[in-house]
Order: sequence, then structure tokens, then C-alpha cells
Amino acid sequence: MTAQRAPEALVVGLLTDDGLPGQLAGRIADGLPARLARDLGEETTWRVEHETQSLPLNEEGDIPMLDLAEERRAEHGWDLLVLITDLPRRAGTVPIASDYNGDHGVAMVSLPALGALRLHGRASRLVIHLVRHLVAHRSAKEADPPRGIFDRLREVVAPTRHIRGRGAADEHLALVGVRGRLRLLAGMIRDNRPWRLVPNLAGATAAAAATAAYGIITTSFWKLAEALPALRLAGITVLAIVVMSGWLMVHNRLWDSPSGHDERQKALLYNASTALTLSIGVACMYAILFVLALVASIVLIEGTYFGQVLGHPAGPASYLKLVWLSTSVGIVAGAVGSSLEDEERVRRATYSRRERERQQRNRERAEDAESRDDD
Repeated sequence: MTAQRAPEALVVGLLTDDGLPGQLAGRIADGLPARLARDLGEETTWRVEHETQSLPLNEEGDIPMLDLAEERRAEHGWDLLVLITDLPRRAGTVPIASDYNGDHGVAMVSLPALGALRLHGRASRLVIHLVRHLVAHRSAKEADPPRGIFDRLREVVAPTRHIRGRGAADEHLALVGVRGRLRLLAGMIRDNRPWRLVPNLAGATAAAAATAAYGIITTSFWKLAEALPALRLAGITVLAIVVMSGWLMVHNRLWDSPSGHDERQKALLYNASTALTLSIGVACMYAILFVLALVASIVLIEGTYFGQVLGHPAGPASYLKLVWLSTSVGIVAGAVGSSLEDEERVRRATYSRRERERQQRNRERAEDAESRDDD
């Protein structure tokens, strides 16, 4: 009788950045062994361990995955290592979602490249795909990724393709075409969490609220708001958000202006991410201010007196138009108030921690280059 071969036992380590990567890995780690056994074969038993830390950056502003693999696999006894970061990554000028190195048993996932929606499912599928490549390399076989995963990525999310690896990577999973870059842009904006802008801009919020309150109690504002058509009020709203977002970007030097063709292409995406992050954050501030101003107008302005000033009975539309105009003017005033904010505070509200580190390293390299030129 032939002895039955004992199943191979493999330990997969998930090493993640703190914040969103750590939270996401914590949610997928428990169910990952069962999915690995189902998708990669039951002849292997799986154990998944998860650790969160601040992944270091090298001089190029990238994560040294080979060094981390050598260090962490030896320390924990992991057979395979998957890094998950919130740092947008590129191979040259091409945005990438993941890459791997079979000799070192390590792979890396870039969360922004997975977009802004359904991160749990996309991340778990991509981790399984990467583990398949690493296991195939251990077995000296050619990796044969399941077709369903990539069909779903192509058809539902964005076009993807494998490209030859650069540097430490054997192969990259690249985002291609306009849809791929839009997915990356959406992921970068989500990673920046634009809704954090409001509590971090106390001066701008106070100036906007004070101006909106002044508009609510000023009768000339009442008449002006009533005279403006809805389309013009909508245009004023858009203009107010653009003015404040633009002022925040220019005043706090959030605009990247690199030299070199490759760096300019990369900066275009980062600048678009920053501009949209600020716009969404200011829109959140606008919505909060609008609700508060509407409540204040209902409490403070007596309907009969409001109608006497307007020359006709004041209905809900009159209150809404007054609040609409007052909030828009308040947001423009908020741009002036934002001048009192500390620049680093605005950056904390606009960028993820990993992105701030990347930008700091870029500024340091630029300053070093200028110093060498002066010498």
C-alpha cells in the first residue's frame, strides 16, 4: 500500500502599513486560509499571520520589499510574505497594482491601484493570485493565474496586464488605459480621506460660518438671494468651492512642479488627486455649513417679517435660496481664514501619512540638488 503524502504546511505573512492597509488585512486574514485551500488545492494546509507597522521607504521613496522579506521571514518563520501598502506605485510611468519576487518569496499590493470601492474583495483576490505565483515558483512551475480573477478585473474595474518586472520584481500587474488611471486616481483620493479636511481647518471653518451667519441676518442678502435664479446660485456654489480649493492648494504649496518627462507624468496624477481631494473636502464643509445655516435661519428669521422684507410671503424656497447664497459667500471667506492655518496641518488633512513621507523625501532631494548646484 502506498503511503499517503502528508499535506504541505505553509505560513503566509501579511505585513501591512498602519491605517487602512492594516484594517483591511485584519478583515481578510481570518478567511484567507480557507480561500487559499479552495483556490490553490487542499493538498496544502495554510496559516495566515498578520502584522502591522510603518513600512520604511528607501532613498527612492519606495518600499524595499526584498530587505523586508529577508528580515521578516527569518524573524517569524514565514514561508511567504505579502506586503500591503497605501503608497501608489509605478513601474516607470505605468501604475501598478502588485508585483512579486519568487526567489525571495515576497509580493506587494498597492491599495490605491485597487480603486475606491469593493476593496475587501479585490484585495483578497489579488493576495490569492500573488500567493499562487509564489507557490508556483517554489514548485518550479509556471504560474497559471485563474482566469476568472483577471476577467473580473478587466470587465468590471479596469484593464490590467502583466508586464516584465523592473528592479526587484519578477513581474508587475499594471493598470493600462484611461480606466486604469481613473481607478488609481479614485483609490488615491479615498486614501487621502478628504472628509478629514473640515476638522483640521478650524480657522477656515470659523470664517466661513461667521460670514454665512452674517448673510442670514442681513436683509440686503435676503433680497439679493431672492432675486438670483437657481442656476446662478448653483454657479456661485461651484465657483466658491473652486476658489477655496485653489487657494488651499496654492497657498499651502501642495502643487507638484517636477522636472523631467517621467516625473511630470507622475506629478500630473498626484496634482489631480490633491485637487479633487481638496474639492471633495471643501464640498463636505459646504454641506455641513449649509445644514447648520438652514437650521439657524429657521430659528432666527420670523416668517412674517421675512415676507415683509421680500414683498411677498416667504416660503421654503426663500429660506433655501438665502442659505444657499450665504453658505457660498461663507465658503469664499473660508479661503481667507485658511491662510491662518499651519501648512503642515493642511498637509495632514489632505495627504495620507505615506504620501507626506514621499513628498518630504522629494523636497529633501530637491534641496540637496540645489545645494550641489550652488556649490
